[in-house]
Amino acid sequence: MAFAIVIGASCTTAYADGTFPTSLATEDQQRLEAFETARAEAIAEARTGGSPEDVSVLDEVLSGRPTTMTPAEMAGIWRCRTIKLGGLLPLTIYRDFKCRITDDGAGLRLEKLTGSQRTGGTFYDLADETRLGYAGAGWVAGEAPMRYGTDPERNQVGYLVVLGPERMRLELPLPQFESKFDILDLRR
Repeated sequence: MAFAIVIGASCTTAYADGTFPTSLATEDQQRLEAFETARAEAIAEARTGGSPEDVSVLDEVLSGRPTTMTPAEMAGIWRCRTIKLGGLLPLTIYRDFKCRITDDGAGLRLEKLTGSQRTGGTFYDLADETRLGYAGAGWVAGEAPMRYGTDPERNQVGYLVVLGPERMRLELPLPQFESKFDILDLRR
């Protein structure tokens, strides 16, 4: 069952079937339960240990107020870069790659199309939220694309925050490798 995101008088629907996050593996539900703590700790670590230039980029990525967009407005090609906070290094910002969001009528899907580390997944509507849920999987370029649940070590979960027609960020708590918190910064 899909839920509509309602903000004031506007709404958007991602149309994904299933309940989020109760349909996720227990470990992934636990990662989402720790979302706020993991996010705060990773941001603090990044601001303390990152270079001034990188912290400035992080602050820009974290700025803005959540809004909504229709699935048709979200669909298309986006520039995307991964930002890793905490863990092995306090703050790592990768260069831009290419991502695509598709709306096939059954739901919105994301796929990172370029770069050595890829991701793909589905967005889910959340009741009374200003963000969309995300369940996906990561893989390495050259491997076949993976789906959530295929390999628990590759699962990715998080939330998409829409910041306007030109900007969104996908926030992924407690990834399996390298960092404490990842952000996929999406820009037109």
